[in-house]
Amino acid sequence: MQARGIRGATSVEANTKEAILARTKELLQEIVRANGIVKEDVACAFFTTTRDLNAEFPAAGARAMGWNEVALLCGHEMEVPGALTGVVRIMLVVNTEKRADQIQHVYLREARQLRPQFSRDGGAASGRA
Repeated sequence: MQARGIRGATSVEANTKEAILARTKELLQEIVRANGIVKEDVACAFFTTTRDLNAEFPAAGARAMGWNEVALLCGHEMEVPGALTGVVRIMLVVNTEKRADQIQHVYLREARQLRPQFSRDGGAASGRA
């Protein structure tokens, strides 16, 4: 097995605990589903938010899903002028037999414009990393 990074992002409609947790769980569940991930194969997970989202740690969503033995870390994204706000990002490091080109990165909601080629819920726009 090799360690592979799996990226994902979603937009959050409000800076509330409930909204951050709901969108984080939705994104994490979709990444897990799309890649056939078994929790025990997850080495660690990094969660970031844009600075406007601070009502809750997004990693709390993973803990609520039973990810109690996985190393989790939260942080904020860089503040780049004109960048999309209201975004939660996840980077999972997973032990897998999959090749890099078999990994399914997941971008939902307004965050799909960041990486249109990985959009999961339709629509696309050019965007940033």
